[in-house]
Formats: sequence, C-alpha cells, structure tokens
Amino acid sequence: MRKTRLLAIDQGTTSTRAILFDDQARPVKSHAIPLRQIYPANGWVEHDPREIWQAALDCCRAVLKGEEVDGVAAIGITNQRETSLIWDRKTGAPLYNAIVWQDRRGSKRCQQMKQRGLEKEITRRTGLLLDPYFSATKLEWLLKNVKGLKGRDVAFGTIDSWLIWNLTKGRVHATDVTNASRTMLWNLKTRDWDARLLKLFGVPRAVLPLVRESRDDYGVTDTMLLGAPIPILGVAGDQQAASFGQACFSPGDVKSTYGTGCFALVNTGTRVPRSINRLLGTALAEKQYAIEGSIFVAGAVVQWLRDELGLLATAAESEALARRAKPAEGLYIVPAFTGLGAPYWRPDARGAIVGLTRDAGRCEIVRAALDSVCYQTRDLLEAMRRDMKSAGLARLKSLKVDGGMVANDWFCQRLADLTGLPVERPRVTETTALGAAYLAGLGADIFKNEKDIAVRWALDRRFTPAMKTQERDRLYLGWRNAVSRI
Repeated sequence: MRKTRLLAIDQGTTSTRAILFDDQARPVKSHAIPLRQIYPANGWVEHDPREIWQAALDCCRAVLKGEEVDGVAAIGITNQRETSLIWDRKTGAPLYNAIVWQDRRGSKRCQQMKQRGLEKEITRRTGLLLDPYFSATKLEWLLKNVKGLKGRDVAFGTIDSWLIWNLTKGRVHATDVTNASRTMLWNLKTRDWDARLLKLFGVPRAVLPLVRESRDDYGVTDTMLLGAPIPILGVAGDQQAASFGQACFSPGDVKSTYGTGCFALVNTGTRVPRSINRLLGTALAEKQYAIEGSIFVAGAVVQWLRDELGLLATAAESEALARRAKPAEGLYIVPAFTGLGAPYWRPDARGAIVGLTRDAGRCEIVRAALDSVCYQTRDLLEAMRRDMKSAGLARLKSLKVDGGMVANDWFCQRLADLTGLPVERPRVTETTALGAAYLAGLGADIFKNEKDIAVRWALDRRFTPAMKTQERDRLYLGWRNAVSRI
C-alpha cells in the first residue's frame, strides 16, 4: 500500500504528544499526556525518563489505533532541548532522572568558569554563552555525582537520543545537529564534538551519541512496539523544528514560539552566526544557522496567575481580563522566576511587581503579566536587529508566532503594538510537530524540497501594529527601568 502518513512525536517540557499527519501536512489525529515535574531542591528541575518514554509510546499507539500502520511512511521526532540524561547501554535503564533545561544546579560551576575567563572561548566554539541552561554542566554533574558509574557502559543523550534509543531497542545512539548545538560541547564551525570542551567538562567522547543531519536515517522502530517497522527520518530540537514548520527558510525570517518559555530564532542562512548582543548562535536543519534568544518564562507566567495566585480559572480567561484592564500606568511584572534569559543572562535575578498602586486589581495584574512576555520579546528582537545589521544580513520584516499563547487575539495584537512588527499567526499552530513531520516527509520523498513546504504555509491572521512609536518606546523604557531594579 502507498505510505501517506507521517507520525510526529513532540516531547515537551510539560507534556508528550503524538500527531499523525497526512501527505498534505494536515493533522489527522493527536494524543497528549501531561508530564510530571520533579523539584528535588531549590532551582533543580527533573523529569522521569521512564515516564517520558512510556508516554511517547502510549501517544504513538493512541494515534495509530484503527489506522493502517503500514501506511505510515516515517516518524519525525522533536523534543525539549538541553534536557539531559545518562543510561546503561547494556540494560537501557536510566541511571538518574533527566535534568531539565530549566535546572540551575550548574550555576556555581558556570560562575567559576567565568572567573577563569573561559566564557569567550566557549562562545567562540559553540555560539553559546556560559550558562547552566545548556547540557554540558548537567552532564558534568551527572558523571560526578551519580553513584555506581565505574565499570558501566554509559550513554548520554538529550531527549531525542533517549527516544531513538528506545524506539530502535538500543540499535541506534544518535542525535541531530540542532540538539547537539545546544549541549555546549559541539563546535558550530567544525560541526563535530569539540575535544577541547570535552576535556574541560570531563566528558568521555565514548558516552556521546553520533551526530547526524536533521533529515537523516535514524534507524527503524522495533516491530513489536508499533506493529510495524517505521523509519525515523527526521529529528530536530523543538525550536528549530518550529522554525522549519513556520517555513523560515531565508535569512531574516524570524519566528517566536510561546510555550512554557519563549524562543525566537532568526535565520542567518549558511553563515555561522556571531552575536555581539548576548544572543546565541545555533544550528538549524538543512545546514543553516540562526541567532536565537530565549525567554525562560512566557506561558509559565499565565500558569502562575492561575495556579499560585488564583486570578484565573483557565489560561484562556486571561484574554477577557486583559481587555477589561484600566491603563494602570507604570505597572510592570518582571517574571524572573528562574532568572532572566537573553539578552540579560542573569540566573540570580528573581521576579518582581513594580509600580503597584491601590487601583491595580486582578485585570491590571493579568494584563501586566501578558505585557511582560511582549516586552521580553522586544528585548530579543532589538538585539537581533543589531546583530543582523552588524553582519550585513536581511532586516526583520514580520514575526511568525506559534505556541499556546497565540490563541489569544488580544495578546497577538499587543505583541504587534509593543514590538512594532506585524505578527503572523499560521493556521496550523502546532508548528513544532509539523516541522518534525516535514523533515520526516522530506526523507520519505513525500515532499520534494523546502519550496514545496513553503507553499503549504497558510496565514490564519495578521496583526498590524496600531500603537504610535512614541507611546511604544515610552512603555518599553518603563520596562527596562523595571528590569534594572531587580
């Protein structure tokens, strides 16, 4: 039978999802399972690797139930990046919980290395700043602190590697270039593990996965798992997968994803990027690169309003409340719950509400929380504009958005008003899974090339800036002043 289906596994920070797509990249079936968060100490965040694997398997089985499994052409995998784990090659058993990208246990180690003057060299080799966000200090901690490793054949991986290993029953230990580029152990220029950095962090090369292109052969699933052997032909970290799903194929194309955090990437083409504004250089699929900025708290600030403050019954309620808010001049929320990401890189920073007055109530606080995500996005875009200009690359023309927050029309319009860029929301907002499906579809010859993918991108709604430049800049100055006070 003709194989016309593509199965995407999207393993995220708060849930695991599988989506079945048809040969026109339209979602057919979807199933998701929430992921438990583990907080063993202040600033530490972990996941259970067994829970991740079982959820991925259950999600795949759920969307394939009642389907002709033989009609699935390929699997694409996308994953939460930087989250790191080690396991026993012989038994396949994880040797500790996965250390999540949000985890800050490596802060002290990073500070020590900065004091030794090592950050500049690390940035030159990897495009990354020296921060516990990335995998290197996580792996270093695991190798030093997990007991009983002596004599074991240990494998390291980010979540994509863990899923590939289990899907192929241990036959393939591999990762893709986008995930490798987030470990702080992979050299952007040589496109290989960096011997100098492996020595610096005490990482034996033998524990590392093979690095392949995002569109490549990652083996086939074990027949007993899904009922048929299905080739794994596409792998990408979640933000690079979203960029691919948004058809950001040309220099200057920029997308921003609003999930737990916010991640904005601007395509720099085949040129290895060097940010001079404390953003990150990272690999994209198809041998392209990007400059990236990361916000640690985006959708998480809405969850905080709902779960900790009790101001919302559901996240969707934030739109109606924000619309009813009074101007509340000077009210800013800086949601630095786990520090500030780009371009500040302040792991020590903590959240604050600035400019609180007696007439600020529920609606005003909700609006200030949503505004904080818009202001942080502008922080990233301002830095990107300067980087692109200094490199002689294309300027930013519009902002393609996706993720759970962009279902909120008020937020999308506010984002356009406070950043000054038109905001474009696609019809298919599950762009992370879509990007993984596109990569797998290219590998399976369902799609011909990037042009074939680009023509399938469809606009749902375009939000045009309506705020005057003077007002936008005045509000942004207030945000910068608020950040300076924490």
